[in-house]
Formats: sequence, C-alpha cells, structure tokens
Amino acid sequence: MDVRQLEYFLAVVDHGGVNRAASALYLSQPSLSQAVRALERDLGSDLFHRIGRRVVLTGAGRALVEPAREAVRALELARSAVESVRELRGGRVDVAVLPTQAIEPLTGLVAGFTRRHPEVSVSVRSALTTRDAVEMVRTGACELGVVATSEPFARTGVRAHPLVRQSFVLLAPPDGPFSAGEPVRAQRLEGQRLIVGQHGSGMRRFVDELVAGGLDARVAVESEHRVSLLPLVLGGAGIAVVTDAWRDLAERAGALVLDLEPTGHLYVSLVSRRGPLTAAAEAFVAHAVDWSAGADPGHAGGPGSDVLTGGSG
Repeated sequence: MDVRQLEYFLAVVDHGGVNRAASALYLSQPSLSQAVRALERDLGSDLFHRIGRRVVLTGAGRALVEPAREAVRALELARSAVESVRELRGGRVDVAVLPTQAIEPLTGLVAGFTRRHPEVSVSVRSALTTRDAVEMVRTGACELGVVATSEPFARTGVRAHPLVRQSFVLLAPPDGPFSAGEPVRAQRLEGQRLIVGQHGSGMRRFVDELVAGGLDARVAVESEHRVSLLPLVLGGAGIAVVTDAWRDLAERAGALVLDLEPTGHLYVSLVSRRGPLTAAAEAFVAHAVDWSAGADPGHAGGPGSDVLTGGSG
C-alpha cells in the first residue's frame, strides 16, 4: 500500500465513481481501476461493491476512509513543512463553507489571503449545514470550515476562531411596498409574500420564529438554492429575509436592503482541525484572526456586521 493508492481511493469516494475520479485526476479509467484493485489485494478485502457502472463502499471501504484521509493529510503536512521554509511558494488550503457565508465573509477573507500569499491556491467546498462543514473538517476532508450558528460556536472535535456577527435584513424590490433607508418592523411583514430557504438554515429559522410568534405571512417560494433568492426578489416573486452578508451584492443588483426591527444574528466562525495543519492552512487561520480583529488592510465588516474577537474554542 502507498499513499498514491489511498489518494486514488479517496478520489473515487469524493467524486462518486471511477470515471469522474479519473477525469479529476487526469488519469485513464483503467489505470485508476487497476490501482484501486491493487489496494484491495494489499488489504485482502473489497472496498467497493461494483453495481453496473456504480460503486458503493463496502463496510471495509467505509472503515478505510478516515484513516486514509489521515495518511494523505500526513503526507501533505510533510510537504507543507518544506513549503513553509520556502515562504509558502505553493500549496493549497481546502475550506468547507455554507452558501451565505461563501458570499461574506469568505470572499473578503480569500481576497485578502491571496494578496498575502499569491502562490497558494484556495479550494472552496460546499457544505449545506454547519454539521456538514464541521464533519468535513473533523474527518479531514477539509482542513478548515466557515460556519454560522445562532449562538457563539461551541463544539468539541474542532477549534473555533470567531469572525463576525451577521444581522438579519430584508431584501425587497425597489418598486415594492417599502421605502429605501427606512427600517422595517416585523409587523409590517404581515400579509407579505415571503421567499425562504430550506429548513435548518439560520434565515429560515428566523422567519419560522416570526410566524410562530403570530406573524401572518405567506411562504410564496421555498428554495434550497440560495443563489436564487436575489433574482426571485428582483423578479417580483416576494421579499426575503437574509443576513447582511448579502448587502453589497444585493444593492449593486438594484434591490433594497432594509434593516429589520427587531432583528436576530448569526455568529460566524472559522473552524479548524485540532491536529497539526499544513502551512497554508496555518497561514489562512492567521490571516482570518487578523481580519476578525480589523488588522487586515482589506477588512470590512460591513454595515450591520459586528467583528468578533476572541481565542479559539
């Protein structure tokens, strides 16, 4: 067994099949299949059930995933130790992030980081929930994650670095029922058509709490694709409660972004593995800590956003 075989095995797992994994690795499908078969012979156990063109992990395959990630990450750490001597001339950092936080603060964080370390690439991985992002970090699928919670983040298994507190705001079309610059009290949402995200998101939870408190508003559109919220608002389908991470993008697109009274908040944190990090990930964490403290020259918390400072949890 060698690390390259483990990398090939994980590629099949992460890409959901041999053909897609081979394409991502720029290998021929037969070469990749042969490498996986060789790994299975070395281990004395099948790692996948072959069902037509599909592959499904066996019990042995599931047991191998986390140790394989640890082994691959250990090799990356060894390479990273050499790279750090060369002042991060190369390397990559993987970040799992929730959809809204991929707008902000991740955009600002990545922009500042790439200015500091232009030869390090950043790979942004999608996570639908905070639990998904934390699990990706805990198991080693990603070294870092950006999460949002209704209370300050506190969870075992990972380190947390507080970044920013985002308040909820209202997205409305410019020709809608609200005036630019005027805060909107929650009662004025009575009778309005609402566009909401999926259950489990902080934005959806805020709306559900308003409805549970007696607000008579109709859910006109429920979308799992948060990138559709702004176009739906501008198209006249309704209004949407989002976090102020959307403010700059929405205002540039022509939507009204209005403060809500009262509002709620999400606490955004960068999470990292508790074990050693690659030099690139360490540099990203250091940059994020500077950003959260306002030390980064390109830092901007944005209106309605509060910068958080504090140690790791």
